[in-house]
Amino acid sequence: MTVTQKVLIIDDEEAIQDSCNQVLKREGYSVRGATNGAEGLQHFKQETFHVVLLDLRLPGIGGMEILKLIKEENPETPVIIITGFASIESAVEAIKLGAFDYLAKPFSPEELRVIVKKAVKSRDIYFENLSLRKALEDKTQFDMVVGSGAAMERVLDIVRRVSTTDSTVLLTGESGTGKEILAREIHKHSPRSKFPFVVVDCGALVETLFESELFGHVKGSFTGAFETKHGRFEVANGGTIFLDEISNISMNIQAKLLRVIQEREVTRIGSTKPIKVDIRILAATNENLADCVRQGKFRDDLFYRLSVVPIHLPLLRDRKEDIPLLVDHFLNKYNRKAKKKINKISPSVIKALQQYDWPGNIRELENTIERAVVLAPGEEIRLDDLMYHGITTCYSMFSSGTGEHHTLDEIEKEYIQTVLQAHHQNRSHTAKVLGIDRKTLLSKIKKYNLD
Repeated sequence: MTVTQKVLIIDDEEAIQDSCNQVLKREGYSVRGATNGAEGLQHFKQETFHVVLLDLRLPGIGGMEILKLIKEENPETPVIIITGFASIESAVEAIKLGAFDYLAKPFSPEELRVIVKKAVKSRDIYFENLSLRKALEDKTQFDMVVGSGAAMERVLDIVRRVSTTDSTVLLTGESGTGKEILAREIHKHSPRSKFPFVVVDCGALVETLFESELFGHVKGSFTGAFETKHGRFEVANGGTIFLDEISNISMNIQAKLLRVIQEREVTRIGSTKPIKVDIRILAATNENLADCVRQGKFRDDLFYRLSVVPIHLPLLRDRKEDIPLLVDHFLNKYNRKAKKKINKISPSVIKALQQYDWPGNIRELENTIERAVVLAPGEEIRLDDLMYHGITTCYSMFSSGTGEHHTLDEIEKEYIQTVLQAHHQNRSHTAKVLGIDRKTLLSKIKKYNLD
């Protein structure tokens, strides 16, 4: 996506203003001029600039003070100092305070073009580093794996068609079905793929900090705001922002988010300057947003804005034909990661995996294969490797695949362990599924040392 770069020139010499303006406009920049510090600061607070050209000697507010105020408000904005030979020392001092570089008068058009281009690039790198740092923090544990079954083919057909557009997409499905991975695939195959993909986990952010995380804040805007912070929307500019578990945001934030979607601009906390953002929005939830709207928990206007193209991801137990493909993918991935050479999976393992209901969906399957790869003693994953981790079925309980059978105590222990895992160690639910009271379950947990 193309964003017009804006340059602010603060210099009281009319000749400098005119020459810089002509050179930069021919290069495709949008240029705004100011002849004193107060006027320059006013422009800076009202608009977003990619580069500032600043003379140190100005009437009224001095250049050093303006530099300080600019870096406090927008630390990512590169400031190029314009100076005469006699004040080179001052320019060097300004660089120590955060200026990008300096131009000594008189300078040629080529010198101006080169230094402004470098400054714009430095700003781009600043945001790329922010995006990469966040991506490393949020890095998902598994890669996108296409399915061959009918359920995933329908999903992927929609994904292929919507990826090349700029439409807002709402991904729905239970936890672990791969919503973030699908969002990354949409971004990867979109015109915005070279720009940031920024993830916002709406379920993990504290309500009091949510607005600051999304929209940013200026230094001193509230207690603890020791420096200016860029919101996720700013970091995602030009690219894609992914709002995961969108149903968790409050009605207050929903109203502000709706405005961002409509106006495509954000305002940092403590600032009155709107910042234009060019972004694509993807959202995801494991809840039924339509039900949330009916219950008054989610704004209907925001729901309609987000669900332009809804995509529902099926449960892993509803696409078991994809399990062999997924297992093969994860086996290759964790062989590389663990530096192992497991080249075979027992047919009884695949059968056991396809009989299990996978309450944790793809994420649980990946974790299972990772553990099996790390702990398998040989070059083959056998049924015993899965049974050790609680993945078991009627098939796995009655036959190990080698003709060896188990005692009733072994079968009971294994089955209790499996149901406990499927219900995330909730003993009341487990007892109900097993058809026994909680006291009896506790006794058996103690007997088989399942704590």
